Amino acid sequence: MNSLRYLKNVSTLELDGQKCIGCGMCFQVCPHAVLVMANGRAHIRDRDACMECGACAMNCPLQAISVQVGVGCAAAVINSILGRTDACCCVIDDGKSHGLAGKIGQGTGRGSCC
Repeated sequence: MNSLRYLKNVSTLELDGQKCIGCGMCFQVCPHAVLVMANGRAHIRDRDACMECGACAMNCPLQAISVQVGVGCAAAVINSILGRTDACCCVIDDGKSHGLAGKIGQGTGRGSCC
């Protein structure tokens, strides 16, 4: 399977193998198969395929996974599609206080991690 590539060596994805109990939730919810199960525990298979959606961290019952949601290439792709060229990759601005902007920018209509 060909996997998508974003930016090399920039993903904020971290896995604490000591906390992992091997439930497999992260593996099941990851849309890009970044994680694999081996020897009863989760392992990062391909960090550069991570789009930092946060599904793995949100579904980990022991918080063994951390990722800074919305600061990666996924936000850059959204901004590119919307024609934004003057903003950093992590700005979501729709002029309203709902949707992604509300989640990332706490309802201000403008969210940024930069």
